[in-house]
Parts: sequence; structure tokens; C-alpha cells
Amino acid sequence: MTMSGHYNILIYSHDTYGLGHIRRTMAIAAHLRAPNVNVLILTGSPLAGRFSFPENVDFVRIPGMIKKTNDEYHSLSIRIDPEHALNIRQSIILSTAKTFRPNLFLVDKEPLGLKKEVLPTLEWLHHYSPETKTVLGLRDIMDDRETVRGDWENKGVYRLLDELYSEIWIYGRKNIYDAVEEYAIPASVEGKIHFTGYLPRRVSSPKVKVKTRKKFCVGADEQMIVVTTGGGGDGYQVMDCFLAMQESGAFRGGKSLLVTGPFMPLDKRRKLAKRGRKLQIKVVPFYPRMEELIGAADLVVSMGGYNTMCEILSQKTPSLIIPRDTPRKEQFLRARAFQKKGLIDYLAWSELGPEKMGAKVTAMLADLQPYQQAMDRFELKGIDYIKGRLAEFRATG
Repeated sequence: MTMSGHYNILIYSHDTYGLGHIRRTMAIAAHLRAPNVNVLILTGSPLAGRFSFPENVDFVRIPGMIKKTNDEYHSLSIRIDPEHALNIRQSIILSTAKTFRPNLFLVDKEPLGLKKEVLPTLEWLHHYSPETKTVLGLRDIMDDRETVRGDWENKGVYRLLDELYSEIWIYGRKNIYDAVEEYAIPASVEGKIHFTGYLPRRVSSPKVKVKTRKKFCVGADEQMIVVTTGGGGDGYQVMDCFLAMQESGAFRGGKSLLVTGPFMPLDKRRKLAKRGRKLQIKVVPFYPRMEELIGAADLVVSMGGYNTMCEILSQKTPSLIIPRDTPRKEQFLRARAFQKKGLIDYLAWSELGPEKMGAKVTAMLADLQPYQQAMDRFELKGIDYIKGRLAEFRATG
């Protein structure tokens, strides 16, 4: 406990682009908060201010960065040299940790932070605050095994996982994707690994589902399709194909809603909106309560990032996934693993086209029951597991 009697949790979320990291971080923070627990989020997301933060949860905004290549980042907003921007971020992270004095420091996804910006903070905590628990939180799948192994080897991650982290939480199931084996986790680190299970999202009530469908003028006898590509920075091709499918007659029916994501370029959003109007399909850039849309839908078409998949599984909505396979294979590997469990169907990016999408959508809408039954059997217990770990941390001081 801190001097004030509160338990302080500091969460780092680098958020170079998209909505995935901040949404996962917000979901965890919302469940970890308590009357005597403070949660402070370090985030580079330009959209952090759009989310409503619950009591005892706040954020510190660090300058945003945007990925140009796998290893090259530029400042998102301010016009300064990337190295200067990274130095500012690193200083804010370290200063916040020194001042906030966390009992728990949770690092999302990047073991050393963006361009190793978290490493000084991990080292400071190790030397000057050894009682602080340091935890690395990883989504179920990072990338293919060769890429992750090579990256971690080159950056010395394996050694630092052993030296600087108390535990490693993997937000997934070992029987779906075994990161210990795939990423060659050494025996010295394996004992720190905890597969938490997938992270649930707030489930919409039947009343909210009815209200949401009415809001978008979906008739009682109509099927509602929601198309979402997360932040939308690389989602245009999926939305373009969906509209082409409708325009060509490969599939027509139901009521469709496209959520482009705020990072899709404005000119592309306008093109989609113009085409959508001709088809009586609503196109919106952002919706703050995606769980309500996904819960109200009969079918979701998505690219299958981790957070969207957790929302889909929480709402138990059948989904057609169009997984991206570059620059990372994470989405494809996840879609394939989930399809084997009967939870979703997917269409490979290389096969994306109006006719094949139309055939998939038509077949799924004709028989949604197998997907719903598989999701009914699938439990998301990640938050309960994390709460258990936090209770143990607090009990042991």
C-alpha cells in the first residue's frame, strides 16, 4: 500500500495506432478499480479523451507515435524529430512511475515498450522499488513464431523477462495458442507465465439490443450486419468489398451498418458513405459503445483483432473474419485457431472478393445456430483470473 492507504496500479499502453491497445487497457482498468485502488494509464492514443473513465481511473497522455515500417516511427501530431519525441515519452513514463509509486506496473504487449522506452522505468523499479510487482500483459497471439523469436532474441527480451518482470499474463488459452512453445519461452521464464483466458467485455442486455436495433431502423424480421475494422487505418479494402458485394448482387438483404474507424482517411470514408447512401447502408466513423452494436447484430464482419474478437465472443454474435496477414500474421493465426473451434468463419485476405464474401455471408446468415452454440460453450474468464492475481499480490504485500 502507498502512504495514503491506496493500492496504485500503473498501466503502460504504447498505442502507436488503432484502438486495440487502449480498448484492452480500458477493459482491464475498469475491472481492477476499487474504492482503495487507483489506476493510472500511460497512453499514446490520441483518442484516450473520447472514452469515459470510471472513478479512480485516469490517464497520462504521452506524445503519439505512428508506425511507418516495422521498426520506424514518426511523431503523430507535433512536428519534432522522432528521437526527440521518444525521449519525451521516456521521460514522462519514468517521471510518472517515480511520482506515482505503483504497487503494480502492468506493461501492455511490448516487453520493453516502444523502442525500449519502458526499459529505464523497469530498471528503476527493479533497483529502487523492488516491492513493486512488474507484469507484462500479452494478447493471445503476437505474431508467427519465427518473427517473435527473432525479434525477442535480437532485443535481448528473453533475458529481461527473467530479470525485470515478476509475472507474464497471456490473455488467452494455452489450448488455443501455446505461446510458451511457439515463442520458445525458456524454462527460467516459464514459471512466470499465467494464461488468464480471454478478456470479457460488458454484455448488452436484451433491452439495449432492441433499443439499438430500433435506433438503426432494423425491422423485427430483418437481419442486422455490422462491419467494423477497429481503428480503420487498414480497413478500407474490407468495407470496399462489402459494398461491392451489395452493389453486384452477390448478397443483398438485411440492414447493414459500417463503422469505418476514426483512423480511416477522410477521403476514403467519404467514398464509402456516398456508396452506402445509394444502398441505404449507414456509414459512421466511430461508435463509442461497440459492444452494443455487436450485441445487436445478427452477423459481424471484421478483421479480427484481439479486442474485436473478445467483444464478439462476449456478445455471442456469429462473425465472418477477414484477417489481415501483413505486416503481422497475428489476425490470421487467431482466425484459423478460432475457426477450428467452430467459433467463427473466416475468409483469407488473399481470397477477398465480392462473390466469395457474398457466399460466406449468405451461408452464415442461413444457419447461425452452430456458431452460437459454440460460443455458448466458450467462457471468457480473463478478468476473474487477473483479479485473483491482484488479490494475491495485495495479500502478500
